[in-house]
Amino acid sequence: MTQATLDKLKILAEAAKYDVSCSSSGTVRRNSGKGVGNTVGGVGICHSFAADGRCISLLKVMLTNYCMYDCAYCINRRSNDIPRATLSVSEVVDITMEFYRRNYIEGLFLSSGVVRNPDYTMERLARIAKDLREVHRFNGYIHLKSIPGASRELVDEAGRYADRMSVNIEIPREQSLKYLAPEKDHKSVYEPMGFIRQGVLQCEEDRKRMRHVPRYVPAGQSTQMIVGASPDTDRDILLTSSALYSMPTMRRVYYSGYVSVNSYDTRLPALKQPPLVRENRLYQADWLMRFYQFRADEITDAANPNLDLEVDPKLGWALRHPEAFPVDVNRAPYEMILRVPGIGVKSATLIVNARRYRHLNSDHLSKIGVVMKRAKYFITCGELAVASIADTSPEYVRRVLTERKTKRDNPLQLSFDFS
Repeated sequence: MTQATLDKLKILAEAAKYDVSCSSSGTVRRNSGKGVGNTVGGVGICHSFAADGRCISLLKVMLTNYCMYDCAYCINRRSNDIPRATLSVSEVVDITMEFYRRNYIEGLFLSSGVVRNPDYTMERLARIAKDLREVHRFNGYIHLKSIPGASRELVDEAGRYADRMSVNIEIPREQSLKYLAPEKDHKSVYEPMGFIRQGVLQCEEDRKRMRHVPRYVPAGQSTQMIVGASPDTDRDILLTSSALYSMPTMRRVYYSGYVSVNSYDTRLPALKQPPLVRENRLYQADWLMRFYQFRADEITDAANPNLDLEVDPKLGWALRHPEAFPVDVNRAPYEMILRVPGIGVKSATLIVNARRYRHLNSDHLSKIGVVMKRAKYFITCGELAVASIADTSPEYVRRVLTERKTKRDNPLQLSFDFS
């Protein structure tokens, strides 16, 4: 690798850090002995951990940070005076193979600014994936960004070689998007999403009739929304996410707290730091929609359009609906047990299975894995004598669960006063 290529790589790796929609592949691409690398057990995410505890690394880089768009929230916007660089197709391929052979990475996450036109950029991304697969026989994980506005032929070409593809929505409402990025619209984003969805579904139908049909984006697609750059509420964000999850190929929606990279633009809020707590609450709400059978309009409503930053969304829903509690864990349906704060999916399943053989009490629930410190105010079981939310009030339960104990509250904690 030449020094010029290394300098470009540093610039483009730094420019790619704001895209958080990279994830484990969720697919298996085994090495038949004729290629290089493999993707086993759905791994391939940058700086994360596989099911067996291994730390997985991913080369996360942009093809170029030149861009024809001037989006207010983007560091790579056309009007910004920043160091610019562009890697050639062969340079990205060579860097990926060299890094893999040195055991630096297990896959590639490749995005790009839009240069000339969407088709020109998309064609180069597809060619990189094709060269890695067909020329170098690379079997590792590949995640490609689909360029909004690219033609279906080029999106399909990329989909035949990538494990996962993503198109970032960025802003949930069209009105806010047009305000912050006048050159973009949601149609150009949803259109390639539709191309990917149709390609995946067509591949599944073909594989039912023919055994050796090439796979098409086997790990589905993902997207990202920026949190805090626009006045959109958490309700707007979650309703958009809920609609996206109704698509059979959408695997994950990622939320990225807005980083104030263009503070001079008056259209953007003046934030001293990213809204990380709000971002975390949105991920928790997203988890409720995906695994806990909550609807977006239950987590937030017209009276409460934004999530409570002090408590997690599940506890927030329980405090707003005291009439639903206490829940008898020995009789309540599985769907209602899932809604109890302190009870997860695994614990709820164990409760439903265990209560067929005996009457459960608080000791049994603790052994199952229920967080009794939270759940005891929302359930009844056996000898449990703690006053539930129905006996006290949501305000009391909220105050008890949100109390923060300091070191001075612990008489055994040694402290020093340097004042």
